[in-house]
Amino acid sequence: MSATATAQPLNRSRPYRMARLTGRSLAYCATLVPVALLALVTAPLGGAGAAVARWRALRTGLLGLPPTAVPGRRPGPVAVLGHALLSLLLGAVALLPLGVQLLLVLRGVLYGVVDPGPYDHSWGGPSRGGAWLVHFLVGLPIAAAGLAALIGIAAVHQRLTRRLDGERSPRWLIPTALLMASAGAVLFVAWSRQI
Repeated sequence: MSATATAQPLNRSRPYRMARLTGRSLAYCATLVPVALLALVTAPLGGAGAAVARWRALRTGLLGLPPTAVPGRRPGPVAVLGHALLSLLLGAVALLPLGVQLLLVLRGVLYGVVDPGPYDHSWGGPSRGGAWLVHFLVGLPIAAAGLAALIGIAAVHQRLTRRLDGERSPRWLIPTALLMASAGAVLFVAWSRQI
């Protein structure tokens, strides 16, 4: 068997793995805010263990990652609350690229349905078809950047979740999460002021 014949199935599986990672990261990021809010409410009332179990289930179930190597550690309520606050910040940041995906559907894929016209001053106008096509094509790279951001947010958060099991994390992890939250806040404020 030739080298190209054996390499071809690997190339086919790479787009599949990337699409699967993207979909899982999108679903994972969509759950960050509700799960963090639930942890913030239940952890002080004695539900720290259940909150940690939910984070572990998200990490292994949604992202498909193996369980951590140190499963016996039980973090206290303060550690769980700190994790929930960081999760809430990352979940709020994830709302921005999740919104970008929604905008691609509404203002790209469904542009001609959502905007009844006239299209004289629209990108790709004056025809409805031209405006629809241009809005869709402009939305594709923006949506791709949003999906890449969701993959990054999910990767940072799953590393934070591993800390609950006692795994050591790199020094850059918490500052990166805080920087992401700050950048997301600045982007949201700038976007909301231009409306």
